[in-house]
Amino acid sequence: MSQQPVLLPYADPAFVADPFPLYRRLREDGPVRRAVLARGLDAWLVTRYEDGLAALSDPRLSSDVRDASDPRLAEQLPRYERESMMSNMLRSDPPDHTRLRRLVSKAFTARRIAGLRPRIQEITDRLLDAVVPAGHADLVADFALPLPVTVIGELLGVPVDDRHDFQRWADTLLLRDEPIPDPAVVDGAWQQMHAYVSKHLEAKRARPGGDLLSALVTAHDDEQKLNDDELIAMTFLLLVAGYVTTVNLIGGGIAALLAHPEQLTLLREDPALLPRAVEEFLRYDGPVSPGIARFAREDVEIGGVSVPRGATVLVASAIADRDPARFPDPDRLDITRQDNGHLAFGHGIHYCLGAPLARLEGQIAIGTVLRRLPGLALAVPRSELGWRPGGLRGPSRLPVTFARPAGE
Repeated sequence: MSQQPVLLPYADPAFVADPFPLYRRLREDGPVRRAVLARGLDAWLVTRYEDGLAALSDPRLSSDVRDASDPRLAEQLPRYERESMMSNMLRSDPPDHTRLRRLVSKAFTARRIAGLRPRIQEITDRLLDAVVPAGHADLVADFALPLPVTVIGELLGVPVDDRHDFQRWADTLLLRDEPIPDPAVVDGAWQQMHAYVSKHLEAKRARPGGDLLSALVTAHDDEQKLNDDELIAMTFLLLVAGYVTTVNLIGGGIAALLAHPEQLTLLREDPALLPRAVEEFLRYDGPVSPGIARFAREDVEIGGVSVPRGATVLVASAIADRDPARFPDPDRLDITRQDNGHLAFGHGIHYCLGAPLARLEGQIAIGTVLRRLPGLALAVPRSELGWRPGGLRGPSRLPVTFARPAGE
């Protein structure tokens, strides 16, 4: 394995649009490869599936950025991430993680998520009603963005009149289209959203409703409750789980189908394949790229490679999910693929709490688009779509045309 770190070229539009040729070379080069990420940060990429699966369950690899030896890692985090670090379930380890996840799981139940199906379908149809007569749309701006933010807004009990600001702040914090976002702009959005969420929590305490945030406010276990910092951190975590990854799943899934018309035809003809298709979209070109960060608590060997204490370890799920040792013909989109244990939502104790919601929204959204937009096709060459430059991956725009209803 080469000792020279490879630079992931986020400034190169060709790499951003299609990182998989480089990802494949990195995996072939060795199971663990040093790389320079966005903003000059150094990491050890875990590129193969079995090593990644093991790493995500290895207690020697921490989720807490304070275990990293590179001080730039914390310094370069936006302030909102630094401030919520102590309370964020995503960045904590047992026993804090165990307590937080247990409390949140009491509110974020499978029954609650399953009960959202009719409302998600209603929102989906309303958004498509607005574009169907035109015969064209941007399925990111007009559909993939507003659908999840409406769902998560209702789930958290955000009033309708506040959702435009809510989406704008979330877009600034999460859907950053620049490799190096302006810290002042990001921190400004954080301050506005922090103030809003704090005020919103007070309202829920005074008058709880049937929404998830009210359930979180009242969640307790053996007299333990979520404090204010933990509640705010959890709200932002739910934004990631229930919003931004779903935007990318819907947009990326539709883009993948449009690039593979035989798969699109197959799914139109057999909608029962939708659950399997969504899993394949997550494996083939998922909403997180290149992967999931961990920090070595001690010297650790991964794939026969010695990784030093304090190193940033990036379990590169986007690379591992195309490992031919795990997935036959991995560079082929196959919505009939049956054995699809991808790592897009992680693995182990940090497995994404919002995965069921993202899956449900993805199935409803993509299935309804295929049913209601006949003749769906890209309105521009695929090279003009534009993709977000790293971390959270998905198309930034998806202009399409489709057949207008008769009489329109």
